[in-house]
Amino acid sequence: MTSILIIEDEKLAANRLIQLIKPLFESCHFLNPIDSIKSAVSFFQTYPHPDLVFCDIQLADGLSFEIFQQVKLSTPVIFTTAYDQYAIEAFRVNAIDYLLKPIDPADLKRAVDKFKNQKLPNSFHAALLQQLLQSSTPKSEFKQRFLIRFGEKIQSILSEDILYFCSEERVTFLINREGKRFVLDQTLEQTEAQVDPNYFFRLNRKYLVAFDSIVEVSVYSNSRLKVKLKYCDDKDILVSREKVSDLKAWLDQ
Repeated sequence: MTSILIIEDEKLAANRLIQLIKPLFESCHFLNPIDSIKSAVSFFQTYPHPDLVFCDIQLADGLSFEIFQQVKLSTPVIFTTAYDQYAIEAFRVNAIDYLLKPIDPADLKRAVDKFKNQKLPNSFHAALLQQLLQSSTPKSEFKQRFLIRFGEKIQSILSEDILYFCSEERVTFLINREGKRFVLDQTLEQTEAQVDPNYFFRLNRKYLVAFDSIVEVSVYSNSRLKVKLKYCDDKDILVSREKVSDLKAWLDQ
């Protein structure tokens, strides 16, 4: 019997994944799902490791890669995520596949078949990683689109159609070219690392803006700058003295 552990911070997503996986095994046993990095590390340090792990990448307390930095795991891992920029890092872990949400049942079956047919040469993951590295281009280092959810719907928004991101009361919002706001399920710090710095600039702790979002930049007291953005009611968007020269260089490139 194959023992399977799912690491996923959304209960509905974990239950859905279980229902998709069940028909693919003659006999399998699902351990209780784990929803955080901390809980996963504790589990792997305490209990026997399962035969297969399905792991979401973005958990509530950070990126799940932190688990594998703290725990030595020989168990095969199939990563599941709504984002496509982590593929190379995923295969540096003991990953056998990388599935994008919403998960396609055909893709899931192929991933499970890889697991069933495993006992692959040790060079398999190295070769796959090398292929990923060779196929990567500077453009693919940054996210080309962001997946957002509103109600029961899921929508993908191209990075070029985003005016700015802002953080309000620990919630990150994405504002598109039409001025519509969407909740983004990640922090502003995570977002900053995913976008092209040639096109996006972090004004302060609250705003990460695209070049096209800026309506006006004016001099403010104490050598600071004040920025006005499209579709933004905030009249006090200030840039600190430390960032003024960087902002000017960014605007002038």
